[in-house]
Amino acid sequence: MTYDKKITGLVVIDPYNDFISEGGKLWNRLKGVAEANQCVPHMMRVLEAARQADIRVFYALHHRYRLGDYETWKYIAPIQKAAWSNKTFEYGTWGGEIRPEFQPRPGDIVALEHWCSSGFANTDLDLQLKKHGIHQLIVIGLIAHTCVEATVRYAAELGYQLTMVTDATADYSETEMHAALEVNIPNYATAMVTTTEIVDSISSMRTV
Repeated sequence: MTYDKKITGLVVIDPYNDFISEGGKLWNRLKGVAEANQCVPHMMRVLEAARQADIRVFYALHHRYRLGDYETWKYIAPIQKAAWSNKTFEYGTWGGEIRPEFQPRPGDIVALEHWCSSGFANTDLDLQLKKHGIHQLIVIGLIAHTCVEATVRYAAELGYQLTMVTDATADYSETEMHAALEVNIPNYATAMVTTTEIVDSISSMRTV
């Protein structure tokens, strides 16, 4: 894969405290896998390399729970029911904040929050990418077999070229990581790369 900064964007999915910070509601479920592949440091490396190369950063964030969100819904998916039950990413709480190292900066694009898994469904992410002339996406974030996979699949349907950074994501178990990164996502992503590989590719753009 080669990248052109004019048409390349980094998509950062759900870097919330509840996912990737000690004390987060879901951290203990992720901790084993996330620490084994150094997910958080790798995400930081990719984000910093993108910023240094002037690659625009887009945030695809899960809906932050607010009282009354799901109580009147006629149908609710199991993943949404779990978020409701746990009050995951609750608005106005520490867990619903983006971990400090991943805070958006001026010029970054924060898309509307998605209600289920795909960063594209019922949001303006596709619009924002197209308005900025972005066709190539580099994807990092959480969780591999849910929001990451759903976003990658949807992006492929919309015609984007995708790179998945395999060690800049995590999951609840190695089984779910395997299903996402070895079985499912390779059907949609043009490239499956490590953090070192993508950082080397991105860094070389700075000299062009």
